[in-house]
Amino acid sequence: MFEKLEVIYLAGGCFWGVEAYISRLKGVNQTEVGYANGRDLSPTYEKVCTGKTGHAETVKVTYNPKVIALEKLLEEFFKIIDPHSRNRQGGDIGTQYRTGIYWQDPKQKDIVLKFLARKQKEDNKKIVVEAHQISNFYPAEDYHQKYLERNPQGYCHVDLSLIDDEEFKHLTTKQYQITQLSLTEPPYSGEYNDFFEDGVYVDVVDGEILFSSDDKFDSGCGWPAFSKPISDDAVTKNRDFSYGSTRIEVRSTKSNSHLGHVFNDGPGGSKRYCINSAALKFIPKDEIEDYINNKNK
Repeated sequence: MFEKLEVIYLAGGCFWGVEAYISRLKGVNQTEVGYANGRDLSPTYEKVCTGKTGHAETVKVTYNPKVIALEKLLEEFFKIIDPHSRNRQGGDIGTQYRTGIYWQDPKQKDIVLKFLARKQKEDNKKIVVEAHQISNFYPAEDYHQKYLERNPQGYCHVDLSLIDDEEFKHLTTKQYQITQLSLTEPPYSGEYNDFFEDGVYVDVVDGEILFSSDDKFDSGCGWPAFSKPISDDAVTKNRDFSYGSTRIEVRSTKSNSHLGHVFNDGPGGSKRYCINSAALKFIPKDEIEDYINNKNK
């Protein structure tokens, strides 16, 4: 089934750090950095840095409102900005570093304005965060996307330790990056790519059963492939517009973890659920009953 996702645009200074923080929040499915609400129809980083285009460095946030409400998302956003500072965040100064919340759907307007009104009521200093409907958004150059994931020592004005991700402490770095940051493991590198023992595959985050070996096949694509999930309710599907293409992303229903993508080129006209090994844990057939019993205790 397809989940209904929503989009909000957040400007909070240098978009590298804002994207890195927001992308780690449970319920955020996709993030993309870019330039918003300016005059230039073909903005580049160099142009925007002059402060003459009117754009703000902004993060396009696609989120699942059933997992994270917009108000909760805005609370997290306020943890990483100085809402009293105009045209400056951290050491970055200029109109391109102004703060703002820009909605896409008119029904978000009331939520955003009520949130800001509550924040102002609780604050004795004037809040200068912009709030209006998005007028334009241009994706930034590829090297800016997921910048801090590819350059972990890169500049960041945001304190990423503010994220409460205690529930992910049991994950390896690779498992976290794939399930929570929607990254993809290199083809042919995963432990389950060329693996066909009898059993089931569970969500590495919360242990929910997702796929069966009965539906696994060798697709030659470089990732584990399944013709279907263990049940239709086990996964959700979302339209994924990242990297300049349109695909169908697959996520686990209960933990909202990124698993991979689904395509229509499986055997006999079936689906091909192309899943990252690091998002899964294998349970051998003779251990399934004990696994279920222990999980339900």
